[in-house]
Amino acid sequence: MIKRGLIIGIIFLCNFQMVQGQERTLLFVGSFTDKKPGTGIHVFDFNTKSGEAQLLSEVDSIINSSFLKLSPNGKYLYSVIESQLQTHGKIAAFKIDSNAGDLKLINMQDCGGRNPAHIEIDKSGKFLAVSNYTDPSLSFFEVDETGKIKKIDEFFTFTGSGIVKGNQDTAHIHSSNFSLENDYLFLQDLGSDCIHKFKVNLDANQNMSLQKADAIKVKPGSGPRHFVFHQNGKYGYGINELSGKVSAYALLNGNLKFLADYNAYSKKQDSYRSADIHISPDGKFLYASNRGPNEDSIVIFSINKSNGALKLIGHEPTYGEHPRNFAIDPSGQFLLVANQFSNNIVIFRRDVETGKLQKLPQELVVNGSSSLQMFTYSH
Repeated sequence: MIKRGLIIGIIFLCNFQMVQGQERTLLFVGSFTDKKPGTGIHVFDFNTKSGEAQLLSEVDSIINSSFLKLSPNGKYLYSVIESQLQTHGKIAAFKIDSNAGDLKLINMQDCGGRNPAHIEIDKSGKFLAVSNYTDPSLSFFEVDETGKIKKIDEFFTFTGSGIVKGNQDTAHIHSSNFSLENDYLFLQDLGSDCIHKFKVNLDANQNMSLQKADAIKVKPGSGPRHFVFHQNGKYGYGINELSGKVSAYALLNGNLKFLADYNAYSKKQDSYRSADIHISPDGKFLYASNRGPNEDSIVIFSINKSNGALKLIGHEPTYGEHPRNFAIDPSGQFLLVANQFSNNIVIFRRDVETGKLQKLPQELVVNGSSSLQMFTYSH
């Protein structure tokens, strides 16, 4: 006869194993805090079946945590701090407790320039690049095994201008991207209409350094903002803020060869404000966001994997104002849009066969929401 205590122990063990085997997707939201201390980062538990999200924790008393980036292993979250101020911005490192869904500050470092706008992390998670917009520069940091950011390792400044008055009076470094092989770093210079290229060098001790290479000129008045490489490593796509176009490139031996431009907006505008760009996890579809003045939308393209060409699928309104950033969840089932000016995050279910989006009734209210990151953890 089985004893009662043994039965209870078996039940407890089964329940424990079931919990340990579960997956959990966390949504991290960065936001502008109106240039004063406020609640800048929110962490949500995201349900990948229903698309619903539950608030787990918040980070308070920080200023303009306007762009977030997860480490490749999901253990650490990095945030720009004090963006869009007249003083140097900072970057902060947080350790993620995926069980509790909260963040613990590790440390902060000065970025060396005003208005950090973007963070990129290499594939190893050991090196981090920050794009400073107002003082056009790139700050390059090393990250130790605990996620702590060391002081600036390398610092590069840029000069130049473009034809669009006000937006292109000087260079503006808006983002950077490591190639899939981790051998090149490409910088989007919105102010100078070019993409700067750096060769990535590793010494015998795996210390990384950057070496300036040639720059790729884009069409005058484009304003390259963000960029994404296709998972097959053959193609890259840039979203141009000022021309409202997506540019397709072929990538060969570290060189970007322009292929074609595609309109991101559904209709011609007097001015354009395209913002963010992402590719679905299966590599079949490309999405980009447009921030007014007369159209707040997500444009949807299918991708021809054999030649990199895009085919327009359609446009979906974002049901809010100024979609600065959006994210596709790791399962590829959902697309979330952060509408900065209307303070709402809209959740779409994504049709993985057609690429089209269907708005769900639930929304998240986050003041000044501007950056989204998602990661699925196994427990």
